[in-house]
Amino acid sequence: MRGPDGPAVWAHRGARAAAPENTIEAFTLAAALGADGVELDARRTADGHLVLSHDATAPGVGTLCELTRAEIQRRRPDIPTLDDALDACVGMRVNIEIKNLAGDPDHDPDERAAATVVAMLQERGRRDDVLVSSFSLAAIDRVRALDESVPTGFLTVIGFDPLEGVSLAADRGHGAAHPDVRSLGGRTAAAVVEHAHARGVQVNVWTVNDPDEMRRLARAGVDGIITDVPDVARRVFENT
Repeated sequence: MRGPDGPAVWAHRGARAAAPENTIEAFTLAAALGADGVELDARRTADGHLVLSHDATAPGVGTLCELTRAEIQRRRPDIPTLDDALDACVGMRVNIEIKNLAGDPDHDPDERAAATVVAMLQERGRRDDVLVSSFSLAAIDRVRALDESVPTGFLTVIGFDPLEGVSLAADRGHGAAHPDVRSLGGRTAAAVVEHAHARGVQVNVWTVNDPDEMRRLARAGVDGIITDVPDVARRVFENT
């Protein structure tokens, strides 16, 4: 949600430029650096829990979906569960990215991770401070099928038309589109924002670390940026 000082600042995997990504340390630091929220990566374990890791295989652990939560945390205590992260991020918004892509060793066509996220949010009574996103439309479609009150966003990569991404998100009832910043050159950013807002969709752009890019996107009217350097973004928007 865009604030009075400009786009919302989402700390990408926490404040990962200054702390290990997807850790409680990174999320706590993001809050201290002025981030409005954090973005994190959730993957399923063999026993149906969710832990945080960008990749399906973690150093010192192995393939996460082949191990239980207890086995993972015994080998790598620094890998938090999603529950741990939500506890640590009270007072901030949390963008939960569900990792479930075809080709990954933990790909699950039944979208069990999406169902687990919804059940967890329902148990916690959290909706207004959480956004569930994914590169997989099937994952966020599953979230909406289970609970339409959970906000969802569609992630797209460079080479994917961001206007098409907005239209797909809107057509399927998702409230946000998250394009790669490299797909928003020139006047494209303003056109995407205009199209998105006309369809009732917010635009959160990843991964934006350059101050000039931050200013350009703010002028284009994006709702949020996802950045490795939330402190830089906060200073840019407060002085823009």
